[in-house]
Amino acid sequence: MRELKVVGLDVDGKRIICESDGSGEKFILLPDDRLRAALNGEKTGTSPSHTDSEVPSVLRPKDIQARIRAGASVEQVAASAGDSIARVERFAHPVLLERSRAAELATAAHPVMPDGPSVLTLLETVMAALIARGLDPDGTNWDAWRNEDGRWTVQLAWKAGLSDNVAHFRFTPGAHGGTVTAFDDAACELIDPDFARPLRPVAALPQLEFEAPAAPPVPAPAPAPTPEPPAPPKPRARKGKPAVPAWEDVLLGVRSSAQR
Repeated sequence: MRELKVVGLDVDGKRIICESDGSGEKFILLPDDRLRAALNGEKTGTSPSHTDSEVPSVLRPKDIQARIRAGASVEQVAASAGDSIARVERFAHPVLLERSRAAELATAAHPVMPDGPSVLTLLETVMAALIARGLDPDGTNWDAWRNEDGRWTVQLAWKAGLSDNVAHFRFTPGAHGGTVTAFDDAACELIDPDFARPLRPVAALPQLEFEAPAAPPVPAPAPAPTPEPPAPPKPRARKGKPAVPAWEDVLLGVRSSAQR
């Protein structure tokens, strides 16, 4: 192999100009992560027979943790560094626990409202808002990551029908659990004191007046037969009294006219 020596930088300052000893032939070298690692004394794989998974990562453990702490996933860091997921996970595990703990602490913080911190915690407020809107409070997922300014961003993810939704809050640790402030519109709606309102207003149904159906006519009862008045009792015939003869008839021996 021919040996090259650095003679300067290209006009754009991004490429290195090298020169071959003896021949004076010049080469342009593009700096990459492997070159930077070599300049820092780190070992890099040079054998062409090595697979990508066998090539040592150019990222130092603290760089891996910094990316994970900033919100990157293990898969994203491994893909960008050309490293194995197993090695990235080894250094990312404690940071993932730190992120999970920050998200848990944020749920116990109090949302900042226009009139000050709410009495309810973020978790209580969000759960009540989701239930009031007919959503499943158990289908939520919390995550957190640290920003460049050192503050934590907390993310809440949930499903509404077939759509995936996210809301972001800024978490500030402090006394009584600390505080959280809404970072986007979705977060503002979740901590809105009027969370019982539906996300989409629905027109009220008109109140229709229904007339009760008329009861079927009740047939009049058939007139009862009028009883015939009892026949007046027949006058009982009086038995005639025997005629009493007059006194003169008795004396003269003459019968009364009735006995004639």
